[in-house]
Amino acid sequence: MLTLSALASLLQVILIDLTLAGDNAVVIGLAVRGLPHPLRGRAILAGVAAAALIRVGLAIVAVQLLAIIGLTLAGGILLLWVCWRMFRELRHQEAPVASGEAPPGALRAAIVRIIVADLSMSLDNVLAVAGAAGEHIWVLISGLAVSVLMMAVAASFIARLLERFRWIAWVGLLIVLAVAIELIVKGGGEIWHVVA
Repeated sequence: MLTLSALASLLQVILIDLTLAGDNAVVIGLAVRGLPHPLRGRAILAGVAAAALIRVGLAIVAVQLLAIIGLTLAGGILLLWVCWRMFRELRHQEAPVASGEAPPGALRAAIVRIIVADLSMSLDNVLAVAGAAGEHIWVLISGLAVSVLMMAVAASFIARLLERFRWIAWVGLLIVLAVAIELIVKGGGEIWHVVA
C-alpha cells in the first residue's frame, strides 16, 4: 500500500543509492574499459544483472549478515584482489581495444571482476537500503532496482571517460583501493572487538 511512510522510505532509499552507487560504477567502468565497444554493453549487462541477483540475495538475509564477524574483512580482501588485477591490466594496456577483437577470455574476466567487486562492496549499500525500507518490501526491491540501474548508466559513462582520459583509470583504481582498505580496516576492527 502506498503510504506517506512508504514514500518517505523510498526517498531515503534513492538518496542512499545515489550516495553509494558511485564506487561500484567506477569498478564496472574500470573492468570494461579494455573491452571493445560491442562487448562492453554485454559485460555491463551481465555484470549488473549478477549484481542485482547478489543484492536481492543479500537483502533477503541482511539482518543475519550483520551477525557474521569477518564478512567485511573478507569483502575487503576480495576487493583488494580485484584492485591487483586491475592494476596489472592498466600497467600492461596502453589503450582500450578499438576493434571488435578482444583477447580470449576478456569478456568473462570483466564479468567476474564486476561480480566479485560488487559482492565485496554491496553489503553496506544493501544494509543501508534494507534499514531505510523498513517493513516496506516493495521499497526495498525498488531501491535495489534503482541502485543497479544507476550503476549501469554510470558505468557506461565512466568507461567512455576512461577511454578518452587514461589517467582517470588510475584515479579510479585509487578510489577502489581506498574502499578495499576501508573494508579491511573496518572488518579487522570488528574481529578485534570480538577477540579482545
